[in-house]
Amino acid sequence: MTGRTAERTETLSPALPDDLEQAALDVLRRADAGGLKLATAESCTGGLLASLLTDIDGYGHVFERGFVTYGDRAKCDLLGLAQKQIDDCGAVSREVAVAMAEGAVQRSAAELAVAITGFAGPAGDGDEEGRVHLACARKGVPTVHREAHFGACGRGAIRLRAVRAALEMLQSALRV
Repeated sequence: MTGRTAERTETLSPALPDDLEQAALDVLRRADAGGLKLATAESCTGGLLASLLTDIDGYGHVFERGFVTYGDRAKCDLLGLAQKQIDDCGAVSREVAVAMAEGAVQRSAAELAVAITGFAGPAGDGDEEGRVHLACARKGVPTVHREAHFGACGRGAIRLRAVRAALEMLQSALRV
């Protein structure tokens, strides 16, 4: 820690619920105390979680990097997923979320990563708006998956709920 502590984010504060800021601060403090670096791999949240984690002053050394992999090609290029896996399972699936989280750990200096992929807006035929798959990977620990069904509550609300779920997964992983 740099000796400075912050209780709120600088740039996103006006738009975020207080519980998200507190959860992000808790994650950063726990990771810092454990000497762990964090990474994110985000699709439907478009980097919102990475932005939140990097807006909290005094913990920049904890966040290693964020991968914004909105499209399938980005998931393959940046995180090492196989296009066949995306074609077979779908970009919004358990398998892809797990591969994204594990790819973020493998392709960074982070020991812990969370991945988010889902439908934040209206989905195509057979797809469910508000369905989000999340995964949390930590070196030496089995990767954890969570499937959420947030419903058709709007793109912004779904993204915020996905970020909240990702922070909860990180908090759990940091208790191990």
